Amino acid sequence: MTRNLLKAPDSPVLMHSCCAPCAGELMEAMVESKIPFAIYFYNPNIHPLKEYEIRKNENIRYAEKMNIPFIDADYDADRWFEKTEGLEDSPERGERCTLCFDIRFERTAEYAKREGYPVITSSLGISRWKNMQQINDCGVKAAKRHDVEYWTYNWRKGGGGARMYEIAKREEFYKQEYCGCIYSLRDSNKWRKQNNRSLIQIGQEYYTKLEEK
Repeated sequence: MTRNLLKAPDSPVLMHSCCAPCAGELMEAMVESKIPFAIYFYNPNIHPLKEYEIRKNENIRYAEKMNIPFIDADYDADRWFEKTEGLEDSPERGERCTLCFDIRFERTAEYAKREGYPVITSSLGISRWKNMQQINDCGVKAAKRHDVEYWTYNWRKGGGGARMYEIAKREEFYKQEYCGCIYSLRDSNKWRKQNNRSLIQIGQEYYTKLEEK
């Protein structure tokens, strides 16, 4: 599938990445469009730590393959739980998700301003399971506070959403079975139990594949 070349508002770009499957299309599109960028991995929502490490390591693996700088902002789960207290039962795409995006974009924009990246963007919006307007609103808000720009490009368009799945399959990325936080894990397993499906086994596929290599 032919990819249209992109033009960023300015460069270099600091790309917040939520995971390798979502970020793969952004990474390839910006490399082919010769846009200088670095990956910023800050996702304190991902639970448990075992799942966080798998998702981060998959992103590092692909960044190294593509020769893209990877900035590991490290785990900060305690702060995330503190900030989201009282929103345990907020639905997907609700108030808790907005706050979660705010937390991650705030740290991304702060780093971008300090390190000289005039533009930030994120892989969060490429997933059809996410509300792109909700994500863009959070990104723009955080960017404005730190005097940088949030690139609101629709990464799903021009076949981007389909290529995301193609790249994930080609690169054999770890298959994620829930959004990431403890509450999405809880709700996903609740649905599975009600529908007589097996519960999520954290990292089972990932570690089985490592043992086979």
